[in-house]
Amino acid sequence: MSAARALQKAIYETLSGDLALTAMIGIDGVHDHLQTRSHRPCVSIAGLESLDASTASEAGEEHLLTLEVHAGEGGNRAAQEISARVRILLDNADLELDGFALVSLFHRRTRIGRDAKARGHVAEMVFRAVTE
Repeated sequence: MSAARALQKAIYETLSGDLALTAMIGIDGVHDHLQTRSHRPCVSIAGLESLDASTASEAGEEHLLTLEVHAGEGGNRAAQEISARVRILLDNADLELDGFALVSLFHRRTRIGRDAKARGHVAEMVFRAVTE
């Protein structure tokens, strides 16, 4: 398993296992990709870019993770509430990764806007993680 895959798995498990978040989005509200027929609101892992961050003595990777919160008809307020919960769960989280160590995981930005194609508001969240 790669560090990126281990990170994605840990994030998926963290989000889907949180009772407060599932109360907002439903038990099937976390996806590792946006499904065309998925219910709204939901959180999807929209992208994961990995870059080499090795030092002279340690192998490492930097990961830029993009999550999307699709609020549907819940509007901007729902997108804000859901993305705030996601941030609480992931920002500076100490996640267990299979076969790798998570050095850091920090929120970088959230952008919320109306998306006519998605029929509602979408929050795009970017997190930066470093693994060894």
